[in-house]
Amino acid sequence: MAKAIHSMIRVLDEARSVEFYQKAFGLAVADRLDFSGFTLVYLSNPETAFELELTINKDRTEPYDRGNGYGHLAVSVADLDAEHARFTAEGLNPRKLVEFAPDGKLVGRFFFVADPDGYEIEVLERSGRFV
Repeated sequence: MAKAIHSMIRVLDEARSVEFYQKAFGLAVADRLDFSGFTLVYLSNPETAFELELTINKDRTEPYDRGNGYGHLAVSVADLDAEHARFTAEGLNPRKLVEFAPDGKLVGRFFFVADPDGYEIEVLERSGRFV
């Protein structure tokens, strides 16, 4: 079986992105590999071995076009209401809380937030399908 180990996104400003992911999700730099044309920064936390890989291309000055293929990264939290309040207090601009329960059966509670480069992140409560 394959094991998911990381997801990579291209970001424009390393410091700004590292700060966002630390504030929002408690991710810290696990590794940083600096090459002549680009830098790879791996972010993780004790909750999971899965990492977020930030790629910073050194010659890039314009924001990336995310196109229409990117969907979102998803993370789960124990207390969605508390996290939504914390994101708001941190100035991270979370969108509204949503309870998705078609036919009255809870699938999930969540909100979305965008990182500094516009990547969408879904923050799901550990409930419904996502226990």
